[in-house]
Amino acid sequence: MGKGTNGFSEAGLRRMHEVLAGHVDSGKIPGLVALVSRGEETHVETLGTMRHDGGAPMRRDTIFRMASTTKPVAVAATMVLLDECRLRLDDPIDRWLPELADRRVLKRADGPLDDTVPARRPITVRDLLGSTCGLGLDMTARTSPMMGAFFEQGVYGQEDGWLLPAPEPDEWMRRLGTLPLMYQPGERWLYNVSDDVLGVLVARVTGQPFETFLRERIFSPLGMKDTGFHVPAHKIDRLPPLYAPDPQTGEFLVEDEAEGGHHSKPPAFPSGGGGLDSTVDDYHAYFRMLLNHGMHGTQRILSRPSVELMTTNRLPSEQLAAREAVARNLVRLSYGLGQHGGWGFGMAARTYRGDFAPIGQFGWDGGAGTTTYADPHNQLVGILLTQTGMSTPDSARVIHDFWTTLYQAIDD
Repeated sequence: MGKGTNGFSEAGLRRMHEVLAGHVDSGKIPGLVALVSRGEETHVETLGTMRHDGGAPMRRDTIFRMASTTKPVAVAATMVLLDECRLRLDDPIDRWLPELADRRVLKRADGPLDDTVPARRPITVRDLLGSTCGLGLDMTARTSPMMGAFFEQGVYGQEDGWLLPAPEPDEWMRRLGTLPLMYQPGERWLYNVSDDVLGVLVARVTGQPFETFLRERIFSPLGMKDTGFHVPAHKIDRLPPLYAPDPQTGEFLVEDEAEGGHHSKPPAFPSGGGGLDSTVDDYHAYFRMLLNHGMHGTQRILSRPSVELMTTNRLPSEQLAAREAVARNLVRLSYGLGQHGGWGFGMAARTYRGDFAPIGQFGWDGGAGTTTYADPHNQLVGILLTQTGMSTPDSARVIHDFWTTLYQAIDD
């Protein structure tokens, strides 16, 4: 590790290794893979084992459930369609998604489902990209009629607590179409639902399955050979189980097995909100492309303006205030993750300096214990993947310490 103006200090990387190893040695995190890159320098840490009781060690090519870190990658499919003028930002989506035409809107987001007014206007492509379509998950109000309806209708969640959509896309859209909106289109930032709707939109506009289009236009050109919505049988030994530790006892409970689990076969619904599986190197290729303004080597994947739209704040001031309030009020549930201020398309875009990262950093975290961000100011990418879900603060604490030590390791 040479000294220089574009890399990391040896002492800083040593500290990062020691801090991450401490989390694994504590027994709270069975294993992790971390990748940091800056300029021409890339550094990878593989620590611990695939299972909490030992067994095969973590490897650089271990495949992880990306959970909500799916969002910043899956959104690229829609950006390709914007670049090619097959979609426009302010096109109503009714033509492709008639299930969401002529919406009713709740008078109060937490009110009864039949107490509604008509939507003032149709939902647009922009509303879906910016997570302002009027539908979203509010995990602080799981008892509200709308949240209850999401789970009762099977739009989200199954009996084992799994939060990804289960029915195939047309049936999922039909169920979603029976529900009112929580807010008027464009009025408020709401989490997650928009990202899943975008996958259906892409499939209908292109006439291809969502994953096929992503593979042709994003994954294959970037060499993301281990990224998809399931892990095929010949790679399943590279997928650890997903643990959701018991919040009271810390006991490792298996949320999703590798073989025979949710990710061992193609899902009925390819979830742009949380369904991808991937590796540190695949995600590094994608985020490095974003840092390079849409270029991968000599090949253009996305236009520069598309990347700028995705990776910078798109929320007007009143919505920004609402999103910041959500993050602050959720701090106990999210263990402090998600506090960046802004939101671009499919990802956070940092608008204030609240910790070690500068304004302009973009990316997101995932409930399966994943984090992935890029930082244009420092030309830096950081990715940390674990198999420990956020039922306890343990994986969030590793994530916080990863970013703290990564920023301390910058050598300028």
